[in-house]
Amino acid sequence: MKEFNYTITDKEGIHMRPAGELVKAAKQFESSILIKKDGKTADCKKVFTIMSLAVKCGQEVTVNVEGTDEEQAAAKIEEFMKANM
Repeated sequence: MKEFNYTITDKEGIHMRPAGELVKAAKQFESSILIKKDGKTADCKKVFTIMSLAVKCGQEVTVNVEGTDEEQAAAKIEEFMKANM
């Protein structure tokens, strides 16, 4: 399992556009990709679960990646978040 923390820098937090793009990025991989905030967990392959976390600018999230392609998936998702969130 790979895990990393990321602090959201987008002034609007995680809103619909980057959440949709995150889903597209996550669906490229077989691994399970979960995002966690304040004890809540969302599946990165489902946009509405990501939106339900209501992540604001400055809040930290934890991303867990587990599966056969977890190395590549974790690297891609972290890169995506740094560029878009």
